[in-house]
Amino acid sequence: MDKLLPKAWEGLLNSSDFLPVIVKTLERIQDISWSMEPNIHENYEMVYMKKGFAVFEIAGKPVTLGPNDIVIIKPLQYHKFIVKSESGCEFIVLNFTFEDRINGEYSQIPLEDFLNFVSNEETGPYIKMKVSQKNEIVVLMNRIIKERESSEPGSEFLNYLLILELFVLLSRALKMEWENSIKSKSPKLKELIEISVNYIHTNFERNISLGDIAKYVFLSPSYFTRAFKEETGMSPINYLIKVRISRARELLEDTGLKISDIALSVGFSNQQRFNEMFKKYTQYTPLQYRKMQLNTRKHDM
Repeated sequence: MDKLLPKAWEGLLNSSDFLPVIVKTLERIQDISWSMEPNIHENYEMVYMKKGFAVFEIAGKPVTLGPNDIVIIKPLQYHKFIVKSESGCEFIVLNFTFEDRINGEYSQIPLEDFLNFVSNEETGPYIKMKVSQKNEIVVLMNRIIKERESSEPGSEFLNYLLILELFVLLSRALKMEWENSIKSKSPKLKELIEISVNYIHTNFERNISLGDIAKYVFLSPSYFTRAFKEETGMSPINYLIKVRISRARELLEDTGLKISDIALSVGFSNQQRFNEMFKKYTQYTPLQYRKMQLNTRKHDM
């Protein structure tokens, strides 16, 4: 199968320890007389309402669903579905989990981006989204249903790729939902920036990127950069470099480490880049700075 995979998918497969697996699919039409006893699943349950209105009772909380609403119920949450439309309702259900690529064991740990959002305590026991009938997520859910019922050659492989694509789109949609939800919550956005600042101070010695920092607070790099600059007055990368330079100055003043070793220890990939950035931020080369500090100490004595 690996030889058949497009290059675009290889990166996703190689970078993810766990991959999504559809456990069960349903497409149903129920009338108002239908009732469902409260139940609980060990996997995620994703419901797309095609027509009609219903109420999901999830962990004791009523959640109204209308046409083109999607709800994702987290594992181990008691839930009950109640039809409210006189004409009934039509819906699609996908139950999914995540499989460990190494040993084939199943896990509730999904793709990293998806997990960052759905595991957030603020989202509670479920996540609700509004989409259009022609939304790519809805189109993919319908295709997955169709392919799982097909016996045509290649259907299993195609279904596998459709599932991967579904979760890429879900990750993007949920990230957008997350960003939209915090735009009107200034204190929350401020808290996220503080979390990212702490992440930089804790990880600046590593080869972290803008994408790594933005992903940590589950924001897109572009939105995160704007929010970070509004809050701190500088870009995330400039802040990261400033922290690295600050630590480098301490090492130049207090240790006899080689400049090349200092460059690597504060997160620069090579000494040339370190020299350029250090001079940009301090007006001195690292060697000039060290000599200057030594001379200052001699005079103070």
